[in-house]
Amino acid sequence: MPKRLRYRRVLLKISGEAFGGKAHVGIDPEVVASIAAQAVRLHKLGVELAIVIGGGNIVRGSAFSARGMNRPTADHMGMLATVINGLALQDAVERLGVDSRVLTAIHMEDVAEPYIRRRAIRHLEKGRVVILAGGTGRPYFTTDTTAALRAMELSAEILLKATQVDGIYTDDPKKNPKARRFGRITYMEVLRRRLKVMDSTAISLCMEHALPILVFDLARKGNLEQAVRGRRIGTLVEPG
Repeated sequence: MPKRLRYRRVLLKISGEAFGGKAHVGIDPEVVASIAAQAVRLHKLGVELAIVIGGGNIVRGSAFSARGMNRPTADHMGMLATVINGLALQDAVERLGVDSRVLTAIHMEDVAEPYIRRRAIRHLEKGRVVILAGGTGRPYFTTDTTAALRAMELSAEILLKATQVDGIYTDDPKKNPKARRFGRITYMEVLRRRLKVMDSTAISLCMEHALPILVFDLARKGNLEQAVRGRRIGTLVEPG
């Protein structure tokens, strides 16, 4: 492993809304191209990269469920939306000359490979960017929980949680200018304060297995590379 890298195998979690650009809906090709370029940069550094993408820019299952739709149906719609985002990212990555694979927990062999842990690991070892879609394949689980689960299954060294702000704050910094950003925080403190950075199931899974989480702003140029180098950006969630 190159000495300049702190982490060699990482799991990057990106929200679906990030793909929608400023509107947070639909797919903005320029945003997807920018994310792909950052992924390719990590690949060239020698990082084994797996990516979990949300689907909220197309369908947010919880929103449909809140309006009366059957929850499993709504969640399955959301899972299918993540596959659409995954295919868009795969295309952007491969147009930059890097091999990638979309693996989905919902079987649809004509467009993506089924998620099999050993196959995903083999793709990583071969230097392919692995895009994990379809959530867990089961309703009632968020893509945050999917990211935590896949990170542990694939032996990732850290879970990189990309957000629209530069870390975890005591309050919403967009509403409260006095909100303070944490440099480091424990899992228990995140749960105790009910900080809405990831759902409680995802945080608990990471806590149980001591998987560190780095929350950072993906839109800030160079942040993803800084993260794998172990530089101080965002907020690190780790054991006390």
